[in-house]
Amino acid sequence: MQKLHVAVAKALVFDMPKVKILPHPEICPEGAEFELNNDESLCEGALRNGLKIEHACELSCACTTCHCIVREGFESLGEPSETEEDMLDKAWGLEPQSRLSCQIYPGKKDLVVELPKYTVNQVSEEI
Repeated sequence: MQKLHVAVAKALVFDMPKVKILPHPEICPEGAEFELNNDESLCEGALRNGLKIEHACELSCACTTCHCIVREGFESLGEPSETEEDMLDKAWGLEPQSRLSCQIYPGKKDLVVELPKYTVNQVSEEI
């Protein structure tokens, strides 16, 4: 039985999706790569790894400051909620693969993500 638990634990560790953030002039000039835990959003994973992604609404899907564009792996993500789609309509630089990073939870595929150059934020605070 113990061997089964070890095998399952190893499978869970190795199945964590990897995220590649493309270079952004302010947030990560050389890009970044990290693994996304199964219970955290893309924004939470980025913040955990030292990327200062804006998140004015504290990850509650009430703004567009954490807007991102999923360049690879988009099809592996769950469908956006109606609330997220409504918020995305207000995002700067909206594209068909746009999502709010606070609403992206791991799918089965690795992700390549671009952070837009600008965000719509009336008050930017140090994160």
